[in-house]
Amino acid sequence: MIQRTIRTFSVENTENFKQHLLSWSQQFETALWLDSNNYEQHYASFDAALAVEEFTAIKTDYLNAFDKLKEYQTITKDYIFGYISYDVKNDVERLSSHNFDGLGFADLYFFQPQKIIFIKGTTIEFHYLKMVNDEIESDFKTISNMSPRAQSRGYKTDESFDKASIERSRDTQPDIEEQKIKIKLRIHKDEYYSIVNTVIDHIKRGDIYEANFCQEFYAEDSTINPVEVYKHLNEISEPPFASFLKMEHQYALCASPERYLKKEGAKIISQPIKGTAKRLISAIDDEKIASDLYRDEKERAENIMIVDLVRNDLSKTAKKGSVNVEELCKVYSFKQVHQMISTVVSEIEENMHPVEVLRSTFPMGSMTGAPKVSAMKIIENLEETKRGLYSGTIGYFTPNNDFDFNVVIRSILYDEEKKYISYSVGGAITVKSSPEKEYEECLLKAKAMKYVLLNSK
Repeated sequence: MIQRTIRTFSVENTENFKQHLLSWSQQFETALWLDSNNYEQHYASFDAALAVEEFTAIKTDYLNAFDKLKEYQTITKDYIFGYISYDVKNDVERLSSHNFDGLGFADLYFFQPQKIIFIKGTTIEFHYLKMVNDEIESDFKTISNMSPRAQSRGYKTDESFDKASIERSRDTQPDIEEQKIKIKLRIHKDEYYSIVNTVIDHIKRGDIYEANFCQEFYAEDSTINPVEVYKHLNEISEPPFASFLKMEHQYALCASPERYLKKEGAKIISQPIKGTAKRLISAIDDEKIASDLYRDEKERAENIMIVDLVRNDLSKTAKKGSVNVEELCKVYSFKQVHQMISTVVSEIEENMHPVEVLRSTFPMGSMTGAPKVSAMKIIENLEETKRGLYSGTIGYFTPNNDFDFNVVIRSILYDEEKKYISYSVGGAITVKSSPEKEYEECLLKAKAMKYVLLNSK
């Protein structure tokens, strides 16, 4: 197992330190930030974590992607952070992805960071590889003493930045006020209605029970300040599985409320979301709409179908009789929406490889439908855009073979070189679905992404 130097510090203002830390991370070509936003969720291992600077990495297309990840994770024996895009489904099943892709993210990417920083309450833990362990003290000092101006611009304040480099940094930051981002729909309303009716026809014929159909919103020839847009998105959502990924010129700004899969020792935890209702200003009205969501037959049916699918997926690697539903259709409240979440758990044998647990459950049922393979084939034909990282997963492995991964939803994907911005939303279509209501739900889910793109500075 790789040895890391671990140092701990205490800070009074964790929120300030978090803001400094994210901005400090932008000097690196590779950075992955994970933030629970102090949400009271089960099974949290830390409040936030930052991984920066590749020591080793794997980047590949879907072909044999899980075998390559398995080999990389086994050999590395260290923390690795990264993502698995939705299109790695083609490695699991005999499927393909031929839709338009405006972003061009690799199908799978993981890296072994030189520097990892965990936030746990008021304690800051630095886990550095020995090659950089003499930088811990200076990094902590730099992060702690960053000025407000440096925070907003995404560069640190130590003397290694001369005046010219700071001016260059300013020049490369886009001024959002001087440009108008024009957001377009890949599928317009009437076409969306028609597609939903086509999915319902498939359900009536018995091809599937449910399908998660997604649509893309996008902007071309547009630039944003990724850190500022992410901060704004996170601030108005405060989800438990937020993440900010930077890979050179590609970014994922993720405000996900959903956990895909976590491994804690022999225990596996999946927490699929199905069922959404908007928050209301009046406390009485807000409580009523949450209660209505819990009792809504259609929303419960959607959730229970995915719970059955998850139970089936987990059973592939579980000890006999260990698959259990800890919570069924529980309503959780977030800043903008109420969500219906179930928690399904299982226990695996000690010698089960962690990557095999991911392979046997990927992609997550909440983003596909049931039966999974039939649903994936149908939605691939009906959707206009390759999903890529959207509805894939971002997360990490620990040195002792545990892992935790989110579902990439409520996310903005951005390619700085192509000047292409993308965010997608989807909804579960069942036989009881109304095209009009499904469309309204999509707009509700897209609201935060649209707002921050048009209003961030």
